[in-house]
Amino acid sequence: MTSLKSFIKAVRASKTLADERAVIQKESAAIRTSFREEHTQQSVRRQNVAKLLYLFTLGERTHFGQVECLKLLATTRFTDKRLGYLGAMLLLDENQEVLTLLTNSLSRDLAHSNQYVVALALCALANIASQEMARDLYADVEKILGSTNPYLRKKAALCAMRVSRRVPELAESFVEPADSLFTDRNHGVLLCGVALVRDMCEHDPDEMVPRFRHLIPTILKMLKGLAASGYSPEHDVAGIADPFLQTRLLSLLRVLGADDSEAAEQMGDVLAQVASNTDGSKNVGNAVLYEAVRTIFGVPSDSGLRVLGVNILGKFLGTRDNNTRYVALNTLLRVMETEPTAVQRHRGTILECLQDSDVSIRRRALDLSFALINEQNVRVMVRELLTFLETADTEFKANLVSQIAVSAERYAPYVRWHVDTIIRALKLAGSYAKENVLSAFITLVITSDAETQLYTTQKLYAALKSDITQQGLTVVGVWLIGEYGQMLLKAGNFNEDDKDQTVSETEIVSLLDTILESSYATEIVREYTVNALMKLTIRLSSSAEIDRIRRILDSKSQSLNIEVQQRVVEYNKLFGYDSVRKGVLEKMPPPEIREELGKRYEAEKKGKNKRHNTIKRTTTTPGAAASVDLLLDLAGDDAGPNPAANSGNSAQPSSSADLLSDIFGSQPQQQASPQLQDASPSSVASQPKSSQNILDLFDSAPKSSPAQPPATATTGTPSQSATDLLGGLGSTPIPQSEEYEPIQAYSNNGMSIHLQPLKNDTPGAASVVAKFSNTSTTTNISDLVLQVAVPKSQKLQLHGLSSSSLAPGASATQQMKVTGNPGAVIKLRLRISYKADGNEIKDQVDFNKFPTGLL
Repeated sequence: MTSLKSFIKAVRASKTLADERAVIQKESAAIRTSFREEHTQQSVRRQNVAKLLYLFTLGERTHFGQVECLKLLATTRFTDKRLGYLGAMLLLDENQEVLTLLTNSLSRDLAHSNQYVVALALCALANIASQEMARDLYADVEKILGSTNPYLRKKAALCAMRVSRRVPELAESFVEPADSLFTDRNHGVLLCGVALVRDMCEHDPDEMVPRFRHLIPTILKMLKGLAASGYSPEHDVAGIADPFLQTRLLSLLRVLGADDSEAAEQMGDVLAQVASNTDGSKNVGNAVLYEAVRTIFGVPSDSGLRVLGVNILGKFLGTRDNNTRYVALNTLLRVMETEPTAVQRHRGTILECLQDSDVSIRRRALDLSFALINEQNVRVMVRELLTFLETADTEFKANLVSQIAVSAERYAPYVRWHVDTIIRALKLAGSYAKENVLSAFITLVITSDAETQLYTTQKLYAALKSDITQQGLTVVGVWLIGEYGQMLLKAGNFNEDDKDQTVSETEIVSLLDTILESSYATEIVREYTVNALMKLTIRLSSSAEIDRIRRILDSKSQSLNIEVQQRVVEYNKLFGYDSVRKGVLEKMPPPEIREELGKRYEAEKKGKNKRHNTIKRTTTTPGAAASVDLLLDLAGDDAGPNPAANSGNSAQPSSSADLLSDIFGSQPQQQASPQLQDASPSSVASQPKSSQNILDLFDSAPKSSPAQPPATATTGTPSQSATDLLGGLGSTPIPQSEEYEPIQAYSNNGMSIHLQPLKNDTPGAASVVAKFSNTSTTTNISDLVLQVAVPKSQKLQLHGLSSSSLAPGASATQQMKVTGNPGAVIKLRLRISYKADGNEIKDQVDFNKFPTGLL
């Protein structure tokens, strides 16, 4: 085929995939044959390279044409050079060996008299330069940056940006030329100069930001001139003077003014002028306003300016453009920590976004609504969230129920409101309630007074009589009816929602029998119901109803569910041992952990005690004392009491309790993995009850027999919540006597971690402060979790992370304490997981660079 046009027509005319493959293979063979000819005409070579580029877009192999592209570069014809550079940029990359042949052509064309040829060379260098090529040609780029041709200067600025990324040490060569770009009146040159300076500052903020900070007055002068300038046909966009340059300048101010109060003070007036005078009726103006708001919150601005920024975001929420509203919600969520009062003023508009038709806006509005909840507005906000729960999509319900439960637990004005809130949430979406929500609710009830227990049981009894389709509601209702059935019977009939509720032994047993036989009953519901029926055998007085329960249980002895079948057989055996049965099925005692923490917090407020650095759990069985490893309990791998204690020896933690089972030795990995200590706020501090398994309330493990008395029932000491204990450790002060310089342990994707050791007065103990920094100026880091492990010979105490979300330039800290043999070397294994702008990142590093003699 003689031309590219005829080749494309032939490919498109193919009726089947086989025909198309035949056309492509035939033409590829012809191109290869033409390349092998010694005296190929220039026009034919040009046609062949053009066809190769078309084949490249089809995904075909085109590597055989790389040298032909270089031959086109050697010609003096501009059209051939343009096609050759295009082919080189598409068909070559920095890993190709043939790229070394391109250096001489680029060097020659960078000094060409034709500005368009120079521009082609700059573009190619920016896209495919290797490190060696960048080092060879950076001087030519630096020279072009100083030229008087604005077209070449802006091209050279962008090329310098790419070169400095590829070889960071070359950035030093572009500092002075970059300064000179800010004196140019051409907006294109200014735009590219700002991009160059901002990129260098982002990649090396410690070195470059101080060197370019003197540009702040110049940038402010430009912004002021753009904001006050009249109509300019060349740069006007929808009535805004060069919005592209304005947004770039604002973003550069944010980078240069971060953590600099003096610079932020200089920016205040200009930022207020831009925010006040920019027309926000069109999307162009909104772009400038949004960048101004980001700059206001990216530098240490005063309170009045931050309130102005929040009000601008509030106006965004009133627009009809979905993108603008989404950006506003996302930004309000980030600034919630710094200006909560100002954001609260827009609560009504935010709640209206929960009913938006766009699912992404509903999701962002929901996240922001959770952040808005506090002690003053908890009743209003939770009522709105429950209303939203009625019509929410399935994907929202599980998280929504969990957040409502957390908010109610944290800010509930009184216990009955807390109970009513959880029950209403379970009525609406009980099947989506997570196990930790149910566990926390049951724990709340059994630790409350008898009046609250009766009130809750009556509410759940009435709810189950009207609806047994919600699994979460059924589980907690059945468990509490089995636990407080005697109290329910003693109170008698009651009125609920203007309906008289009849309470009798027959009604209660019939209700549980209905649940057991219902088609909505899952295996978990049947297990709980069988357990509740068995508990009622010591709470009912009628022998006829007890016999009825025995018949119901006996009918399940052939159940296909092995758990139910096994429990029924065990329960039937218990009927022959009344004294044992009454002891086993006695009411669960309230967990002591809540009472202990309550006393500790009260004493802390009065300043009458000092928190211990370590907290240990011990069983109170007479004649036996066993130390239980806190991390094993947190991970669900509690091995129970140490057998050595029963033989009279002092209790010692079992070998499996070692933190990573000698992570730096040759121990099996499966012993190490459960021991990683995670003290992130999301998993520890924010949900202190989430680790309590609901099955633990009546049994010691999810699949163990209810017929066997749990440790909490026989010893009188209930299981403690490991997460509650870790949460209590978050504010423990660490004694300090000597401070060392921070040592960098991790740096990637804008996340930097430095470890600063603090030697304690106690021999064999050392404290370490982990400092997390978001060094990026654009990337937001969320869901930050640090897990730390130490060798077998050492012990670790990890405190709570101060913040799991880091805005650009923000930082957070986390404290830890290591104990071991005096003089030993501290070794840590760090497992870091976080999300950078929504992209999940997980890394693991080993760190052993602490100074000697720390322990």
